[in-house]
Amino acid sequence: MIYITRRETFNAAHRLYRKEWSDEENLKVFGACSNPKWHGHNYTLYVTVKGAVDEQTGFLVNLKKLSEIINDKIISKIDHKNINLEVDFMKDKLASTENLAIAIWDELYPEVKNLGALLHEVKVFETEKNYVSYYG
Repeated sequence: MIYITRRETFNAAHRLYRKEWSDEENLKVFGACSNPKWHGHNYTLYVTVKGAVDEQTGFLVNLKKLSEIINDKIISKIDHKNINLEVDFMKDKLASTENLAIAIWDELYPEVKNLGALLHEVKVFETEKNYVSYYG
């Protein structure tokens, strides 16, 4: 079993809040991240896949193809967007980094399988200090 990781980046805005809560309750739970005027991050996404090396190509997967999938399914839909309002795979989800990692996994899993590999990890860095790893 071998693992390979592709790194991509995107910028996006979001707000952590629950519609059924008052602004005061949201502020108490989510702090400055519940700002009604939104806030943004420069995210870094790591997608790790696993499987066997193809004897003919020497690759687990073609990284150019993996990058195209990530860009088509994720980056093109989220980069310079508002996660709460504009990102279809986050519709009706609280826009936490945890939920974002799960949603990205769900978008990529079948596509990676079609490449002949398995999705191993989705890691989303929200800041240099905070990141989420999801293993499905």
